Amino acid sequence: MTNSKNIAKLIGPTIIVITTSETINLHIWASNLAPVTYLNGILLFIAGLSIIRVHNHWTKGWPLLITLAGWVGIIGGLYRAFFPEAQQLSENIPSYLIILGIFVVGVILTYKDYTREDSKTVAKK
Repeated sequence: MTNSKNIAKLIGPTIIVITTSETINLHIWASNLAPVTYLNGILLFIAGLSIIRVHNHWTKGWPLLITLAGWVGIIGGLYRAFFPEAQQLSENIPSYLIILGIFVVGVILTYKDYTREDSKTVAKK
């Protein structure tokens, strides 16, 4: 659980900042500069792979969100790296719903980072 909390400390607020800034600046993807999209994909891939290397836990509970975030980073990064000229998110309702879902994951991870484990959970470990 400590490992999960440490990772949540990093990626929870990061996800919140990224999704908020992408919502505000979603129009920039309309120009779709392939080299920038490619670089973004490589960075997403590296971040996702880093998460999966240290936290590939398929268990029930909120730590699963960390694993899923890592895999989404890998898959999204590969898509952007191999198809940088493809249409990225556009300003429409489905795009905003995807961003909202990812934002909620960031909020949950940040919240779980700052909450204490109850004594029953700690005693079982």
